Parts: sequence; C-alpha cells; structure tokens
Amino acid sequence: MALAASDPCAINSLAETPGCSPVAGKVRWDAAHSLWNGGMMLGALILAPLTFSWGAVAVFVILTGGCLLLGHSVGFHRRLIHRSFECPLWLERILVWIGAVVGMSGPFWMIRTHDLRDWAQRQADCHDYLAHRRPMLIDAVWQMHCRLELDHPPAFDLGRIGQDRFYRFLERTWMLQQLPIAVALYLFGGWSFVIWGVCVRVTASVTGHWFVGHLAHRRGPQTWRVREAGVQAHDVPWAAIPTMGEAWHNNHHAFPGSARIGLYPGQSDWGFRFIQLLERLGLAWNVRTPETLEGRMGRLEAAR
Repeated sequence: MALAASDPCAINSLAETPGCSPVAGKVRWDAAHSLWNGGMMLGALILAPLTFSWGAVAVFVILTGGCLLLGHSVGFHRRLIHRSFECPLWLERILVWIGAVVGMSGPFWMIRTHDLRDWAQRQADCHDYLAHRRPMLIDAVWQMHCRLELDHPPAFDLGRIGQDRFYRFLERTWMLQQLPIAVALYLFGGWSFVIWGVCVRVTASVTGHWFVGHLAHRRGPQTWRVREAGVQAHDVPWAAIPTMGEAWHNNHHAFPGSARIGLYPGQSDWGFRFIQLLERLGLAWNVRTPETLEGRMGRLEAAR
C-alpha cells in the first residue's frame, strides 16, 4: 500500500503492491540513456580540448552551477520529489525545466528512479544496483548505462505531476531541451561555447551525480542511522558546494522531507539558501526543516 500522504518523509510516488520486493531483479542495458551519456562524454573528451578557452570554461562553470542549483537540487529533488516546500506552479515549472536541462533525464524518470532507490534502501535488504554495493567501475556502468528490472516491482502514481501536460512534454523531449541552449551558446561564442556549455556540462553533471551518490552510500562521516534501513548514508563533505548541499546525504536520509540538508555549522547548503530567498520574496512557503518533522527522531539513532 502507499505510504501515508500525511507523512512529510513519505515516498510520494511509490505504492507497495502485494509481493513487491527490492531484492530480485536483472540489470539490463538502457539504450537511450547509455547512448546519450556515452555520446556526451565522447564529445566532451574529444572536442573539449580542441575548443578550450577561458570564456568557454566560464560558461561551463556558470551553467553547470546554475542548473544543478535551480534545477536538480531545488526543482527536481526538494520540490518535485520530496515536496519539501510549496511555490507557485509557474515557478515550479521553470525550476523543473532547468532540472531537465541538466541532462540526466525527464521529470518522470527522475522521480521513479529516485523513489525506487529511496524505498529500497529503507528495506532490510535490496539489490546491489539500488545500494551502490558493487565496485566503483561496475557501479558506474550500471548507473549510467543500465537499468534495473525488478522481478516484483512496486507501483507508481505520479498524481498531479503525472497529469501535467508540460511535464509530459518534458519527459518526451528532455534531450531536445539542449537545442535552444546550444543555439544561444553558438550565437554568443561559437562551437567552443556549445561543447563546454552542453557536452562538458552534461557529462560533468551525470558523472558527478553518480560519483557522489556512490560515495554517499559507501564511506564517509555519519551523524545518524535510520532504524530498520538496510542501506545507510554517508556525508561527502568535499562535494557540498558543487552539489549545492546535496552531499550531506546522511542528513538527508535522516530527514528526507526537509528542505534544509546542511544542518550543522559549516555545512554549506546553497539549495536551502535559495529556498530561503524565495521565501523572503513570497515565492515559497510551508518550508519544511527537521524541526517541523514531528516524530522523525523516533526512527533515528546516533551513529557510532
């Protein structure tokens, strides 16, 4: 059955079905994502050195940081997936469009992939794919070029998001969303800007997302342990700034419904700072933090 909708830490899109299990399944090649990720990486490795300029590097840094902050961290993860704050629909759609521009996938795929992993890691055991349990090279191939087909998967209901025509459009065309950006970059700086602003940016975002996710489930500092969860999370402090606060993954497992992920002094969280800015402007409300997640402490224990 579905997790309680009133639970701010619930997995919002997933519904457990009789006999569903996160353990048994097969890893299969995902042609669409593999060709996309591989093509972008090939373009970056071959063409980036040939088109290098400091202007192109600046474009890469600004676009990568902006897309990860506004789109991936705030739009996809904290708003669309965890619903950790409310905002106007027009603003949500802008943030989600930027999330699609990051180049990992469309909004529906991102929600299902995240929520399946989130659900599986809360169980007593799950498939190695879902736990990032295999060696780094195998995990990299699995996560960026394959998909997991469970023998007995749960069901998904995306609700209002799944019925949104704009999000349906983004799900069908997320690869094509790079085209207007590529045209604009070409007009401003030629092929150098296109290669660094699209190929290098997408490759860095996809690879970095996998790499930090792999480390966050293997090693690093821990403050909390989630009771009964078979997979525990770790923080990756060096990645806090490039991930806009997402690298405090132990905190996130402890308080998944919180818009604030960097919880303690010195833990940078630009995603939450941006949400606070929206709140001051009257564009965000009902912002959840660990203090508002009643009863969550009962699921946690201090890490040893």
